[in-house]
Amino acid sequence: MVHSVELLFDLDTEAVIRRAWDDLRAAGIAAQPPAARPHATLCVAQQIDEAVLPALAGLAERFPFPARLGTTLVFGRNAGIVARLVVPSGDLLDLHAEVCRLSAPHLRPGPMPHTRPGDWTPHVTLARRVPPDLLAKALGIGGAPAEINAAASGLRLWNGNERTEIQI
Repeated sequence: MVHSVELLFDLDTEAVIRRAWDDLRAAGIAAQPPAARPHATLCVAQQIDEAVLPALAGLAERFPFPARLGTTLVFGRNAGIVARLVVPSGDLLDLHAEVCRLSAPHLRPGPMPHTRPGDWTPHVTLARRVPPDLLAKALGIGGAPAEINAAASGLRLWNGNERTEIQI
């Protein structure tokens, strides 16, 4: 598994995303599990040392800030990942770059390339392993409402091995 630094959202946004997950599951689509927490991953590595926590603590003053969740996206070729785009505002891109810079010394062996500034697509995952015959249905369910006015509310360090989070 991996470790990641993730962007969290306000409770109203979480509720909208959780409702989409519930609707996807009700339609027989492999949505995120109910215990998951809506987030956008900022950086990922095989391991992130907890010494990153004090390095990132100073970013708390940036929150909350407005965020928008836009169109639905599909990643992958066969069984796709369906997600909502987090519209890349100046605030979001600046935060991402700073998180990557501050986290870099704590990532082992280093960041996964798809999360580096310039290669990152900010998104919230809705469903994984969606077969081609269910993609249109998943996009329709996941795309409602057309836009979500959200607030970025903070950061967490996620340990995928232990399935634990530490809020920053």
